Amino acid sequence: MNRLWTLKQKGYLPLYAFVLPGIVLIVLFNYIPMLGLQMAFRDYNFTDGVWGSPWIGLRNFKEFAASHDFWKATGNTLLLTFLRLLFVFPTTIAVALLINEIRAFRFKRLVQSLSYLPHFVSWIVVIGFLDAFLSIDGGGANSLLRSLGMEPIAFMGSETWFRPIFVASSMWKEIGWGTILYLAAISGINPVLYEAAVMDGAGRFAQMRYITLPSIVPIISIVLILTVPGLLSVGIDQIYAMINPANMGVAEVVDTYVLRLGIGQAQYSQTTAIGLVTSVISAVLLVFSNLLSKRMGGDSLW
Repeated sequence: MNRLWTLKQKGYLPLYAFVLPGIVLIVLFNYIPMLGLQMAFRDYNFTDGVWGSPWIGLRNFKEFAASHDFWKATGNTLLLTFLRLLFVFPTTIAVALLINEIRAFRFKRLVQSLSYLPHFVSWIVVIGFLDAFLSIDGGGANSLLRSLGMEPIAFMGSETWFRPIFVASSMWKEIGWGTILYLAAISGINPVLYEAAVMDGAGRFAQMRYITLPSIVPIISIVLILTVPGLLSVGIDQIYAMINPANMGVAEVVDTYVLRLGIGQAQYSQTTAIGLVTSVISAVLLVFSNLLSKRMGGDSLW
């Protein structure tokens, strides 16, 4: 029996060798850096290093918890992620359903390709185009407003317009890419269900409502579970390209606050403490959303 088990394990050696580089990279860049988490409990300085810096316990946590700027950034983060979840998440599902209804094969592939393309454009480029289009001096949007006899608006420097621009740009850039998973799930639906629905007199909308949408609910549940832990992370690339002194009151999020505190003020211990807390909260949210989905009878990660 042992000899049979040994021979069987030897047959897996090529597979083990295949995954080994990936495991090594994960250990090097995901697990070993966790040793640096102790910086959150130390008064870090370059001279003494991580291990030599004095231990100060929870002082870093108390300092950022007492900071008004931190809570302001946290509120902005939660609001922006909620808006993105409210508008981008359901719109992605709706677009996937609509693309699936296109019957002309070549046109359908064209629509899919065009919807995927924005995902591959850097946020710096996207915001650069937006900045030029919405510019108060010669921008297309303000030129139109002037032609209508209206006053120009400093869109990119306005706290009022920051959130609508954030949501709209997120939708334009990521909706097409987000449909891939749903379209893959839709392609796995048994065609017999649609044939039976047609025989019963169901129209295209009824088929979408009673067959397509319920069939992809498990995928929707999984995507939602994976989305919830990211409530404290908006995505620094988009925000960093949009933020400026005029809109910082609503644009400052946890990621940019950490960047400003760490790189700008060299408060490495405090930023590590913030990162540790947000990571723990994200893990708790993941477990909670998974349990909630399971309790409600939906799919779960485990």
